[in-house]
Amino acid sequence: MQNEIRIQDIIHLKSIPKISDRKIISLVNHFGNTETIISAEPRTLIKEPDASLIRHTAFNRQLIEKQFSLLNKVDGRIISLWDDEYPVQLKNIYDPPVLLFVRGKLHINDNYSIAIVGTRHPSTYGKLSAENFAQELALRGITVVSGLARGIDTIVHKSTLQHRGRTVAVLGGSIDRIYPGENEKLVETIESKHNGAVISELMMSTPSHPAFFPRRNRIISGMSLGTLIIESDENGGAMITGSTAIDQNRELFCLPGNISEKKSYGTNKLIKNGQAKLVQTVDDIIDELQIPLQPVIQTKPRRAEPPQLNAFEQKIYDVLSGEPIHIDAISELSQLTTSDVLVNLLSLEFKGIVRQMAGKMFLRV
Repeated sequence: MQNEIRIQDIIHLKSIPKISDRKIISLVNHFGNTETIISAEPRTLIKEPDASLIRHTAFNRQLIEKQFSLLNKVDGRIISLWDDEYPVQLKNIYDPPVLLFVRGKLHINDNYSIAIVGTRHPSTYGKLSAENFAQELALRGITVVSGLARGIDTIVHKSTLQHRGRTVAVLGGSIDRIYPGENEKLVETIESKHNGAVISELMMSTPSHPAFFPRRNRIISGMSLGTLIIESDENGGAMITGSTAIDQNRELFCLPGNISEKKSYGTNKLIKNGQAKLVQTVDDIIDELQIPLQPVIQTKPRRAEPPQLNAFEQKIYDVLSGEPIHIDAISELSQLTTSDVLVNLLSLEFKGIVRQMAGKMFLRV
């Protein structure tokens, strides 16, 4: 059917007030092509109450040409619901977007994706967890989907790319209006060298707006087999993604958080109410989704042997944990001078098992 679907016709239909994507899908399924819809008499439009608007709305060629002109500027393209490239999981939700504007390239393996979302203001625990889960999924060949927002989303995209994985960013604005602006370079990396895709259902030149985020979130969960939430308040945007995942009958996973931290109230509540599965490692997700993930999942990567530590390094490492600790406290607890601690912390950083945070704080990786 895709050869009978004209993108310009669908753009025209989308530009008509009250003609929703669901109505467009219904019309295409009835007539079999878009050209007939544009020229059909109102009485033939299968009892659509607003169908007369179609017949009496002039075909706006200027609008359509403008859309393609803006699309060409960012080397983007449009795929429709009836194209083979359209994500299979997304096609099967209640209200799939009829068009996807795409920068980069969607891949067949993106049909076996996991979404990771979370707060825009993560704790150190949240940041490290997001990095780790994205890394582990990337190493197993699983595409990671998120929303390009500040915080967890950005960390997830960057960690996936760092470990040579594929990632898909779903926007709350058009693909030529990247928000936040500091992620423009990240978008360029995602769309280059087959690293993934940046997608939106919104017409070109549409600025990002909170009103679009719930619909953006239903695409994030809709194109994924499961969604993992890392830190979210009860009213956080990630909770909307969790809700859409549940409505779409997709698996929902949550990382448990500190019970006294407000940014963990939402995730802990979902676990407590039995709406989400508690996860501690990526293997918890893999075990739950092993059958649908089977076409793409790679064997768990072999880990390098832990590095050998000298006596000073071992003392310092034993003092550290997953929570940041100040260098003065490390010196006191390890009973080493500050200069000795600095030298050996640097060595531990080179070995990849310790990380320095802001304010001379250090933690285990």
